[in-house]
Amino acid sequence: MEGISGDLQDEDGGFWESSDDEKLSDLDQEWQRRREQFHTIGYRDGLIAGKEASAQEGFNLGFKQSVVTGYNWGLVRGVTSALACLPDDLKEKLIKTQEERNRFQDLYESVHSISTTDALKLFHDDMISNPEEGKPMATAPKESSELESSDRSPLESYVGGLQSLLHECPDIKSNVLVN
Repeated sequence: MEGISGDLQDEDGGFWESSDDEKLSDLDQEWQRRREQFHTIGYRDGLIAGKEASAQEGFNLGFKQSVVTGYNWGLVRGVTSALACLPDDLKEKLIKTQEERNRFQDLYESVHSISTTDALKLFHDDMISNPEEGKPMATAPKESSELESSDRSPLESYVGGLQSLLHECPDIKSNVLVN
């Protein structure tokens, strides 16, 4: 038995030892496996970074396109809500005629009949209908005769309506509509 085990050890240089070629082959295989693993990880990280950059770019563009319209829409809702909550005697001091008070009330009711989701849909529809401009019109002409203009979006009409009413009621100070 000693001769057999001795022969096996002599051929390979030891039963548990590997040749230099086998060690290099194992190292090459390990290197190749790790290289492929890091390549896959790097590719995945690159895709994720690209998606994040694209999403950020899209957010930045959308923000630029919507911030003025959103701000003005919020201002219309806020001013009309504040006026609607005032006691009648204070409304009469700020808004001289009953016709103007009725117009403010009508604007308030009309604006508050539109949900946030519906306002977003109106904005989206306006963006789709004005693609060459890259953004919807944020403000409207100040003259009330132009309030019914068909080339303006509903959101613009509300902003224009508030501008018109504020122009007619100088006791109400709100000149913060953004162009």
